[in-house]
Amino acid sequence: MNYNNYHRKTPVGGRIKVWFFILGMLCCILIVYSGKKALNSTSTDKYCMSCHVHPDADQSWKLSTHYNNSTGNIVHCTECHMPPEGHGYFMAKAKHGSKDAYGYFFKDSADIDWQKKKLLENARGYVYENSCVDCHQNLFPVTLSVNGGNAHLLYTTSKEPVSCLNCHINVGHYDKNAALHAHDTSFGVTVTSTEPPFAEPAKPEGFQSFTEMIPGTRVSFEMIALPGGTFKMGSTDDEPLRKADEGPVRSVVLSKFWIAKNEVTWDEYMAFFRATASQGRTEGQVVTSKKTDAISGATPPWGAPDQGWGKASRPAITMSWYAADVYCQWLSKVTGKKYRLPTEAEWEYACRAGTETPYFFAGHPQKFTSKGFLRKLFGSDTTGIASMAVYSVNSPSKTEEPSFVRANPFGLKNMAGNVAEFCSDIYSADYYKSDSLRVNPTGPIKGQEHVIRGGSFKSDARDLRSAARDFTKTKAWLVTDPQMPKSKWWYSDCIDVGFRVVCEPDSAVVK
Repeated sequence: MNYNNYHRKTPVGGRIKVWFFILGMLCCILIVYSGKKALNSTSTDKYCMSCHVHPDADQSWKLSTHYNNSTGNIVHCTECHMPPEGHGYFMAKAKHGSKDAYGYFFKDSADIDWQKKKLLENARGYVYENSCVDCHQNLFPVTLSVNGGNAHLLYTTSKEPVSCLNCHINVGHYDKNAALHAHDTSFGVTVTSTEPPFAEPAKPEGFQSFTEMIPGTRVSFEMIALPGGTFKMGSTDDEPLRKADEGPVRSVVLSKFWIAKNEVTWDEYMAFFRATASQGRTEGQVVTSKKTDAISGATPPWGAPDQGWGKASRPAITMSWYAADVYCQWLSKVTGKKYRLPTEAEWEYACRAGTETPYFFAGHPQKFTSKGFLRKLFGSDTTGIASMAVYSVNSPSKTEEPSFVRANPFGLKNMAGNVAEFCSDIYSADYYKSDSLRVNPTGPIKGQEHVIRGGSFKSDARDLRSAARDFTKTKAWLVTDPQMPKSKWWYSDCIDVGFRVVCEPDSAVVK
């Protein structure tokens, strides 16, 4: 081997490699620098506001405690809506950036339901728990209230996942209607009327529909007479989007009953609250007086149970199953009739109104559903369903008044959607599989949670099917209640469940 020749040739190839290496390093540095600069420039508050077309994003942020506080410190957009660096920051940036760009260029901001974006289940998708904890590292400062300490203790010890947003969803964007940690002392203030109150309740002659009148008030509501009969309860194995607890289909025999045309309204529920409300904590006690007639009613709620949407003829919400049951007891006493929550079988019979299809109106669940990539991209079919139900497509952020929809064939409104409805039955996934439960079934004797039916304004169309079932989640729906023990009257974290009443004929008909 000629060492001199080898030595003369290698420097040229080596120098080329060195120059390529240096050029590559410079390119990498330039790319990283440009990428870092782009990352930083697109993460400023000004850039966020230029892209996000929320009508009051800037204003509500500057009114919030993350901007307007005694320390003078500002919590910037990306400190909440991005994870801390090292926790998937870049991937989150890419994910949210692509969604923002799509919305900015291809969507009309006027068509976006901003109220829906504020709902807890949606907010969790773009507010990061790691960011909250990264900023608030001391969860038990000396200035923390007793209620706050109890809440933070639950957060650190609960076996179930508890999000910071459960309690603090409005700290980043101020909402005047959200006073989650204050007693609503104005709740239940008597509304004066120039019309004389009803002196006595309705006295139906025979089994026919009638208008009930609550004595001592100007509140009335319609009750629809449903004849007894046999119907097929549940969904078949081939019904699209069904769940296992809906079957098997069975023939159920029901006696005749009355059921309210509409869900119990705020006007109706406030009559109960004003007559029976307990200003102090009376959990487990019975308050006896001429006014309450041995019925102890709800304590004042924390926050605004109507969510600022208004009361009147909108369905009453956020009361617990227990509170709904006590309402029925009170209504029975003041009217002299037997009012109660419907059984699950009565509810489905009333909802189906003689139909055996997935809905009491024409349509296919797979066409109505909004689930799936293509449905989200192109939208779902709303033909037929939009006029019959309040759900996630036509009113996804709040309840509506009864006039919003048409009635089912029995003349009942909002059996599907608006608010899900309590039934008297304790929930069991397989209770109705028993062959012996065919005549006026009332549900299991023991259990922790109760059945709810019908879906709500939050629900996808698949959960509005006549056979669709759900149940209460008491523990999860009381996470942000600051009281110890938790209230038995109000759910702090459930805004889409209400109820309607049933009346038993033998207790009401004038012979």
